[in-house]
Amino acid sequence: MKIIVAGAGEVGFHLAKLLSYESQEITLVDYNSEILNQADAYLDIRVVHGDATSIAVLKESGVYETDLVIAVTASEAINITTCVLAKQMGAKRTIARISNTEFIEPKQRKKFAKLGIDELISPESLASAEIELLLSQSAFNDTYEVENGELTMIGLSLSSTSGFVGQTVREVADNNPDLNYVPIALQRYGTQYTIIPRGDTLFKMGDQVYFTTDKHGVDKIVALTGRENKEIRDVMILGGSQIGFKTARELVAKGYHVKLIESNKERAHEIANQIPNCLVISGDGRNSLLLQEESIQDMDAFISVTGNSETNIMSCLMAKSKGAGKAIALVENMDYFQLSQSIGIDSLINKKLLAANTIFRYVRSGRVVAMTKLANMNAELLEFMVTKNSKVVNKRIKDLNFPSKAIIGGVIRDGKGIIALGDFKIQVGDRFVICCLPQALEPLGKLFKK
Repeated sequence: MKIIVAGAGEVGFHLAKLLSYESQEITLVDYNSEILNQADAYLDIRVVHGDATSIAVLKESGVYETDLVIAVTASEAINITTCVLAKQMGAKRTIARISNTEFIEPKQRKKFAKLGIDELISPESLASAEIELLLSQSAFNDTYEVENGELTMIGLSLSSTSGFVGQTVREVADNNPDLNYVPIALQRYGTQYTIIPRGDTLFKMGDQVYFTTDKHGVDKIVALTGRENKEIRDVMILGGSQIGFKTARELVAKGYHVKLIESNKERAHEIANQIPNCLVISGDGRNSLLLQEESIQDMDAFISVTGNSETNIMSCLMAKSKGAGKAIALVENMDYFQLSQSIGIDSLINKKLLAANTIFRYVRSGRVVAMTKLANMNAELLEFMVTKNSKVVNKRIKDLNFPSKAIIGGVIRDGKGIIALGDFKIQVGDRFVICCLPQALEPLGKLFKK
């Protein structure tokens, strides 16, 4: 697939890097020659120096024969203009990164589609939605829903009180026959190696484990892991950024009690006027005395979404030390994901990763209809659609030549989530949720090829 990525900033560079690993034909366009030189030196991609809204630059980038144009510069206007021009010049599909969250409403999307923009991506909205999902499942440090929760992926660290510890996958299944679940990925404490669990895989204390389960299995897994899915109502947010503002507004609308701390007085007053039911405090959220005065110890969750990753991490650590419940930090450096569990922060979110995951669904030749990367793991959760030409049609799972580096987490059939075992017979229209390591992507693609 030929792809043009306009914008070599944090989102664009990260996206180009990930797409280059997928052996896609990538052209990265930006006017910053220093960043382009870095990309040219370290990534297997083509770079073009210039303004993405320039017709000459788009021609040089090969827009006439491009399958996908992704405009993710820091400027919303440039992204929209780039996509409109690219579509008129022959690009098959276009995706624009936007900052105005009003644009992603269904009515507005249709207007942009008429202009030639096929999809709008708001990293800020994605981050806000991720925070809301994490708050709804307080026992977990990562979660992802398929078909509105018909299947749910949950990630957590196994403590000494977990009923899983000391048992194999098969033993847990035998001892809990009513538990519909599949462990899909595992990482040992202190390592960076991702394991696709099998029946004889042993659960150990400190393991970071991802499970998939149906809508009735979440509470059972919570109980078995020795955790408690506490209801979160009192939330403190540090940072009145777009993410902080949108998160506060959505949480207040859902009945949460929200306190938001913003250091800029003018911005604090603006937020207070726009969200009347949110208590907005103008001050430095890194000040421990301020946090104590605002009853940080009584907060069910503390969310730090300032523009500085280090501030977010340190603020969350301070909040946890003062007695706050779940701590969520926004970070820009992907390397920080490997530190989250060891330093005591419950969840880290990254706009680049969220945007890349969302955009990926348009890349893999239509075989995959959705995906997400598992945080801090070299594994992906993919959703394959079974067509009449797929090699898996009318076969039972146990009869498939299934890659050893992949595992079936579940199936969506007729809108219902199913934890599918060996005797499950595959039908056209089934959507398979599969966790896999990178080396399994090619054989999986052949199995589910249209």
